[in-house]
Amino acid sequence: MNVRPALAIFWMIALLITVSCGEQTASRKAPRHQEALAQDKDYLSIVISLDTLQSDQFWKTVRREDSLLSHRPDSNSNPFYHYFRARILLKENLPDSAMAQLEKMNGERVDSNVSLLREYTILDFNSRNNIMVEAELMQTILTAMKKAERLQSPVTYRFYDLMAKAYYQNENESESLEYAERHFKAHPFNTHPVVMQRHYDVSYLLAHRVNDFDKMMLYNSLARKLAIHTGDSVAIARTYDSEAMVLDKRGEFAKSLVCSKIYVDFLERTNRIHALAYNNLATGFNHNGLPDSAIKYYHKAMDLAKSQANTNQTPIYYKGLTEAYKLKGDMKNAMEALDSAYGIEVRNLRKIEAVKFADIHEKYDAEKKDRNIADLSSRNALNEKIIRQQRWTLGLGAVAFFGVVGFLYFLYRQVKLNERNKLLQSKNERLLMEQKLLQVQLNPHFIFNSIANLQSLVASGDTKESVRYLSVFSGLLRNVLEQSRKDFISLNEEIDSLENYLQLQQMRYAGLFEYEIGVAEDIRPDELLIPPMLIQPFVENSIEHGFRNISYKGLLIIRFEVKDERLRITVIDNGQGIVDKVYDGQKKQSLAQTILKERLQVLFKSDCQLARFDIENKVGTNERGVAVHIVLPVIKD
Repeated sequence: MNVRPALAIFWMIALLITVSCGEQTASRKAPRHQEALAQDKDYLSIVISLDTLQSDQFWKTVRREDSLLSHRPDSNSNPFYHYFRARILLKENLPDSAMAQLEKMNGERVDSNVSLLREYTILDFNSRNNIMVEAELMQTILTAMKKAERLQSPVTYRFYDLMAKAYYQNENESESLEYAERHFKAHPFNTHPVVMQRHYDVSYLLAHRVNDFDKMMLYNSLARKLAIHTGDSVAIARTYDSEAMVLDKRGEFAKSLVCSKIYVDFLERTNRIHALAYNNLATGFNHNGLPDSAIKYYHKAMDLAKSQANTNQTPIYYKGLTEAYKLKGDMKNAMEALDSAYGIEVRNLRKIEAVKFADIHEKYDAEKKDRNIADLSSRNALNEKIIRQQRWTLGLGAVAFFGVVGFLYFLYRQVKLNERNKLLQSKNERLLMEQKLLQVQLNPHFIFNSIANLQSLVASGDTKESVRYLSVFSGLLRNVLEQSRKDFISLNEEIDSLENYLQLQQMRYAGLFEYEIGVAEDIRPDELLIPPMLIQPFVENSIEHGFRNISYKGLLIIRFEVKDERLRITVIDNGQGIVDKVYDGQKKQSLAQTILKERLQVLFKSDCQLARFDIENKVGTNERGVAVHIVLPVIKD
């Protein structure tokens, strides 16, 4: 959610202005005077009041308070000194130094509100660094929010805002909207224009996510009225860009173009122009059948984006340029623009995968170091224990021979038991590592064929289908990479992975088969957990072996239901069934079944829970195909 949190307290603004004026007119003796003023400040209220300011005033005030506190002899013991320092360091993109400052906020003088402010700042930073907020981090945010509610802390509303942003990043718009409303209602000064403006912007953004055009127009209208009332010309101009977006979605292209022109004219006059504004205007020209103007502004957008060194390349300008050239009938330039867009998308995907790989490698190194440290600590503890025992033995002096023999025998048994435990632990770690390696495996033949199909689509000029194919393929790979680190995922995630895989196979084998995925009404897929990539091998067998040589259209049915406290999964196809002849994939299929049995044993045997699967060949029973029945214990999140 790319919206800056804005929170309001009216009476604190006067205090901040007073402090600012005092700082500008101070002499060399000012630090002592500032120290006397600072001792009586309510810094928590100052921190909350910062959110009523625009960006430039916000950072000016943060730096001023940091300067005031730095002149105090007890600055290191004041938690708010470290808070302001941390905010400045985060602004300067020095997260490690910022986290070190936040850690120093813990001290004798720290109360629960300061601890919650520190925790909020850390959680807000951690959630912004991820494309999606993982379950562990979501649980930490929820726990902190409940703690703030229980203590009736004045910073509780900030945790509501953090939950709203986290759900937005995870594409759960309904929950995000609920927490956004709670944040606005809980704010002690929710009639302040800045707070109201932010609420309208957030509500518009969520309405846009769900394509609720009426709500988008409503919140945009409210935002424009507020901006006109406060005289905020930037906010007024922004509402025209938002209105253009809604009108374009409704198909009112002429009106949309007028609004886009108003917005771009304002940005150019005030030297605030950015590449995306040019892109939106060019798209408006495209939708109105004016390709020459569209080409002009697409090039302006690309030139402006290239001039900004810190801006990542995006294919949207080239995609729009492709459509403009197609409108003109200039297929040569359209193809060149499309090639550029495709090249950028490929490079961006490689960058994302490189970052993910580096992150995995870094986490692996960290875990390895932690294990080494834990092992050394264990050895040190054991050595200290042996030393104490030896001293005690030497102190006794008169211990009988049989006592010494018994003690040595005890040490011998301890060593043997430790060795046995280490051996069992090593075997267990090997099984777990094998399981995680198996989770990330995906048939290379399938990947190569998918890439080849994508190349064919791109070569054929079918932009829409190739983009859809690439989106589904990248979604499948992303799911496999993300889920490979987990022993269990939600049923929703497993179904999403199956959907991506089946859609990709349907695009590969057009017209070969249809599929249905059914979930019983008494199941909540977001709460139910299953091992990842559990069903995909059976689905692959149905498509690759069951449907390959049939003369009719295949049908694959996947059902999820809960009976007798067991999750029952059924995979049914109407293919050719299991034939007696030996085929190339038979060995792979048997290996996949063996691996699945081992996975189920490793995951569920410790709790003596029932987990099994069986394969039913329907050939010879007046029916077609194969039915796979999987039974798992019900595990809820």
